[in-house]
Amino acid sequence: MAITQHDWTLHRKGPVDQERHKQRIKEAIRENLADIVSEENIILSDGRKNIKVPIRSLEEYRFRFDPRRDKGVGQGTGGSEVGDQFGQPGDPGSGEAGTEPGGDYYEADVSVDDLAELIFEDLGLPNLEEKRDQQLDAETVRFVDIRKNGIFSNLDKRRTIRENMKRNAIAGKASFGGIRNEDLRFKSWEREIRHESNAVIVAMMDVSGSMGQFEKYIARSFYFWMLRFLRTKYQNVKIVFISHHTEAREVTEQEFFTRGESGGTRVSSAYALALDIIADRFPPEDWNVYPFHFSDGDNVASDNDLCVDLAQQLVDRCNLFGYGEIHESARYFYSTLMSAFGVIESDRFIGVSITDRSDVYGALRRFFSKTPETVIV
Repeated sequence: MAITQHDWTLHRKGPVDQERHKQRIKEAIRENLADIVSEENIILSDGRKNIKVPIRSLEEYRFRFDPRRDKGVGQGTGGSEVGDQFGQPGDPGSGEAGTEPGGDYYEADVSVDDLAELIFEDLGLPNLEEKRDQQLDAETVRFVDIRKNGIFSNLDKRRTIRENMKRNAIAGKASFGGIRNEDLRFKSWEREIRHESNAVIVAMMDVSGSMGQFEKYIARSFYFWMLRFLRTKYQNVKIVFISHHTEAREVTEQEFFTRGESGGTRVSSAYALALDIIADRFPPEDWNVYPFHFSDGDNVASDNDLCVDLAQQLVDRCNLFGYGEIHESARYFYSTLMSAFGVIESDRFIGVSITDRSDVYGALRRFFSKTPETVIV
């Protein structure tokens, strides 16, 4: 009589390795979000395509066939020792070779939606207040039950270990080990719609002649991710787009991201238009209002006092007013406008300076942290 025992851990080895690899990808992306957020191929995508994210020192193991080998099975000639390094096959080419080893990297294929979920997982609209009407639906995920079947990404490790130890204890071995399918426990979840008060975002952008390619790219990058954030977490939030030079006007979303302008800068025109739109269509009694403005700060000096007065009115009427000032690091300085805003003393005003593409992620976190602080960086 033959007695056999199946090792079920071998059946699960492939899925477990895949899940572990996916988790490592997520961790690597989280560690490099500041650089990934500012990638131009993401900003210029249509939002529906997958993108390739380079992740250093991470590669999934797989078998490879070398078509250049027509005999043998890959055995060596002997004489090697642990730690010996071997060059890559092929023609080294001409010219002087480098002496430092290259860095390997793995390109992860990630959808924009999955990337947005990682970026926005702990962000939200700050200072959200209850209003007379509640029409803003926010979708959340709530874990509601534990089941014996499910996908490994929802594996509840703590309960799985507990079930394994319980089964082993019944069998007379009070220890952990030899996990079977019957030990596995998975979280089950459902989507929950939470009704919140109305919210409107007033997006203002300087499109004057002093805004160069770098400044315009940074402003559009921030607003690209801001829109992804709002449309990922909130279903009915309203968005108003304002472009300005010496004059301000309300534009469509497409015009906001694609049209260029020229001329001088009078920031007060944008703030005055924003206040008029808020008073006419989004009264603070019924709406949570969030104005954001991005500029290079190159404003007409005589206009700064009026800007401060109008900005203070926005702060008094709104949940949060965010001002982002963009300068290339080579010519970084505090503008007279940013310095003028220093007199505003309110935890509902946040000013940030951006000198590098990686600063876009920091601005997102500053503006959409649920507990913002009054800081001019």
